[in-house]
Amino acid sequence: MARSTVPARPKITVPVLGTLVMPPPDHLVFYAALGVLGVLEIVEWPIVLIVGMGHYLTEHGHSPALRQVGEAAAAA
Repeated sequence: MARSTVPARPKITVPVLGTLVMPPPDHLVFYAALGVLGVLEIVEWPIVLIVGMGHYLTEHGHSPALRQVGEAAAAA
């Protein structure tokens, strides 16, 4: 039986934030395109931020840390 292997994603270390895992290439393209739309003022920057954060949160919704933040916000 062949095992599927997921290639390891590159990691970068940022002094204040710590180690970050780079998103898959298709997500990087999405974020770059969203950034270009914001820079060219085709889409206003608050909308760019909301769409970008929404995309990030939907992709990382399984994260225990995000789940705890959501539960804390719901309890408040």
